Amino acid sequence: MTHNKIIFQSLILILLCAVNANAQQVLTLESAVKIALENNYEIKIATNNLTIQKTNVAIGNAGMLPTVTANVVDNNSIQNSSQIRQDGTETELDNAKNNSLNYGVGLNWTIFDGLRMFARMDQLKELQKLGEAQLKLTVITRISDVNAAYYDLVQQQQQLAALDTTIVISNQRLTLAQNRFTIGKASKLEVLNAQVDLNTDQVALLRQKELYANSKILLNQLLARDVATDFKVIDVLKVDSLLSLPELKALAEKQNPQLEAQIINKRVAELELKQIKAARYPTVRVNTAYNFSESQSSLGFLAQSQSRGLNYGFNASLNLFDGFAQNRNEKIAKIQIENSKLNIDQQNLAVNSQLATSYQTYLTNLELIALEEKNELIAKQNLNITLDKFRIGTITTLEFRTAQLNYVNAKVRYSNAQFQGKLSEIALRELAGNLIF
Repeated sequence: MTHNKIIFQSLILILLCAVNANAQQVLTLESAVKIALENNYEIKIATNNLTIQKTNVAIGNAGMLPTVTANVVDNNSIQNSSQIRQDGTETELDNAKNNSLNYGVGLNWTIFDGLRMFARMDQLKELQKLGEAQLKLTVITRISDVNAAYYDLVQQQQQLAALDTTIVISNQRLTLAQNRFTIGKASKLEVLNAQVDLNTDQVALLRQKELYANSKILLNQLLARDVATDFKVIDVLKVDSLLSLPELKALAEKQNPQLEAQIINKRVAELELKQIKAARYPTVRVNTAYNFSESQSSLGFLAQSQSRGLNYGFNASLNLFDGFAQNRNEKIAKIQIENSKLNIDQQNLAVNSQLATSYQTYLTNLELIALEEKNELIAKQNLNITLDKFRIGTITTLEFRTAQLNYVNAKVRYSNAQFQGKLSEIALRELAGNLIF
C-alpha cells in the first residue's frame, strides 16, 4: 500500500510538471533566430549602415555628373550724387535710386580628372561590399549569441529535470523512513536525515530555477522583445560530431566575414592610391550659363539697361609643383596598401589559430560526451540497485544518499558536456562563416 502511494505521488508530480510545461510556448531555435534577425538592435543598426553604403553608390557621388545652379542677385541703393562732366557742367541729385538685377542658370561639369571619378565609383562599390561584410559579421555574432543562450537554457532545463528527479527520490526516501520509523525498524535520526537531504535538494532546485529564469531574461534581451515573455525550449541537445577541420578552413577562407573585410580594405586602399595618382593629370571642366541682367539709374548716361544671353567656356588646370605633396601622398597610400596586406595575413593566421584550438576543444568535448553518457547509465543502474536495497533495509542511509547524488551529478555532467560540445560546434561554425540562420 505504501509503495502504491509513492508511485501515485510521483505520477501526480510528473503530471503537474507536464501541465505546466504545456502551458508555456515552446520556442524553437529556428524561431529564436528569426526573431533576432527581425528585432535585434545591433543587426538593425548594421542594416541601416549598409543602406547608407548602398545609397552612396551613385555616379553623382563619384563626381561624374554636372552641377547646375540658379543665381539671383538684386542690388539697390539710394544716394546723394553729384557729377562734373568734361565740359564743366555739373549735375546733382539727392536720393538718387540705383537698381541692378542679375539672374540666370549656370552649369559646371568636370569632364576629365585623370580618371579619379571612375576610381571613386569603384571605391564606393567596395565600401558597399565592406558594409555587407560588416552586416554579416554582426548577424553571425548575434546569432551565435542566440545559439549559445538557447542551448544554455536547454542544458539548464535538463538540470531542472535532474533535480526534479532527485526531489521525487528524496520524497520516496522520506516516506520510507517515516514508515520504517512507524513500525519500529528505523530511528528518528533516519527520518531527520531524510528530511534534511530533501530540504537541501529543494534549495538546489530553487537556485536552479532562479538561474533558469535569469537566462530566459537574457535570451529575451538578445531577441529584443519583452524580457517577461515566458517560453519553454526543447529538451534535446544534439552535437554535430562530423565537423572536419580541413573543410572548416576552406570555408573560412571564403566566408569568414573578418577576413573578407580585410580583403575589401586592401582593395579600397588600392583605389585610394589610384585617385591620388589622378592628380598628376590635368583637370578639364566645361561651363555654360544663361543670364539675365537689368539695371536702372536715376543719374548717369544710361537711365536703364537690359541684357540676356548665353555664356560658355572651359578651363583646364595641371598641378606643376605642390611642394612634393603629390609624392608624399602616393608614398603614404602605398604604405596603407602594404598595411592592408599585412592585416590580411594577420587575420588569416588568427582565424586558422582559432580554428585549430577550437577544433581540439571540440574533439575533447565529443570524447567527454561519450564518457559522461556511459557514466550516467552506470549511475542510474547503481541508483536503482541501491533504491531496492534501501527499501529492504540492507544498506545505510548514507550509502543511498551517495548513490542518489552520484546519479544527479552524472546527469548534470552529461548535460554540461553536451552543452560545452555544442558551444565548440557553434564557435567553429562562426569562424567558418557558415553558422546557419
